[in-house]
Amino acid sequence: MITSEQTEKVRGWFAGRLPEDLFEELAEVTVDREEITVVGRIPEPRLAEDASATERTAAVQGRIQEFRERTREARMAVAREAEHGFGRKVSWGVLCGAERALFTHVAAPVMTRLRQPERRVLDTLVASGVARSRSEALAWCVRLVQRHEDDWLAELRASLEQVQRVRAQGPDATGA
Repeated sequence: MITSEQTEKVRGWFAGRLPEDLFEELAEVTVDREEITVVGRIPEPRLAEDASATERTAAVQGRIQEFRERTREARMAVAREAEHGFGRKVSWGVLCGAERALFTHVAAPVMTRLRQPERRVLDTLVASGVARSRSEALAWCVRLVQRHEDDWLAELRASLEQVQRVRAQGPDATGA
């Protein structure tokens, strides 16, 4: 579990290291054991007020693609430094208006053992066409839980951080 202090350190580093004109705002920095995901806000394209929803969607997608291509070298230079310093891969994304787009990011394999009832759930998702494989079905299930249990997961993460703070103060803490 990554502590909020570790995340704050990474976020602070990116806030100080990113080129001043890269993003309008550093919106999110998410850290786990394998990856750091950096998401910044970029300006929306300027369109006529009577522009259709289709035109707005196409303009936003074009802006995101333009940003991705134009800033690739600068982002990769920062990513190399961060990967060396923090020992994690760096992934990028943007917010443009209401659209959130993630660029290439890590898909880390996770080994698990499931009993027959759990495997049957995954197999049902595959058989119904919801997922192409057990792996994809499991990822679908995780996203479903994440969507419906945000408050519960946030409370659980806060509890884990408290446990880590208490452990750090215990008799095995360094410097004691």
